Amino acid sequence: MTDTITHNKYVELKYRVVDTKSGQVLTAVDFPLGYVHGVNDVLSSQVMMELEGKAAGETMSVELDCNKLFGPRDESLVITDYIENVPEEYREVGTTIVMENEQGKTRTFLVTRMDEKTLTIDGNNPLCGRQVVFELEVLTVRDATEAEIAAGGPVEKRPDLKGVKPVPL
Repeated sequence: MTDTITHNKYVELKYRVVDTKSGQVLTAVDFPLGYVHGVNDVLSSQVMMELEGKAAGETMSVELDCNKLFGPRDESLVITDYIENVPEEYREVGTTIVMENEQGKTRTFLVTRMDEKTLTIDGNNPLCGRQVVFELEVLTVRDATEAEIAAGGPVEKRPDLKGVKPVPL
């Protein structure tokens, strides 16, 4: 009998996210992403529901309206400032910056544009305002171990250090 994806099953999959308007691949995960179903929701709830009942070897496509997931774009979260006001370590497109407001809430911003004089950051989720398709391939479905359930995903084995002598300080 083939295992299917249900609560407490360990699942490995690969996926890519394609913008339906442009056909551009926005994200691709080509290495196996492992998680315990129903314990660690690594993808949107709609994608997780669509995975229910699938087995290893199956592929699927799930269309998502990212406005429903992340809300509409908020242009007040797009900030441009003079580059000299930005610390050196943030002066690269693609860098993430975590900021905290007066109430202690954090938000992640992404450096989206930079020129000789200015730098622009965007606090919107990069998928805001897009219609996308998640294309998924299920690689593995099996019973999760107790350790995997506790961790919500794969548990790394520690290296065997028997016979390794400590280095004196």
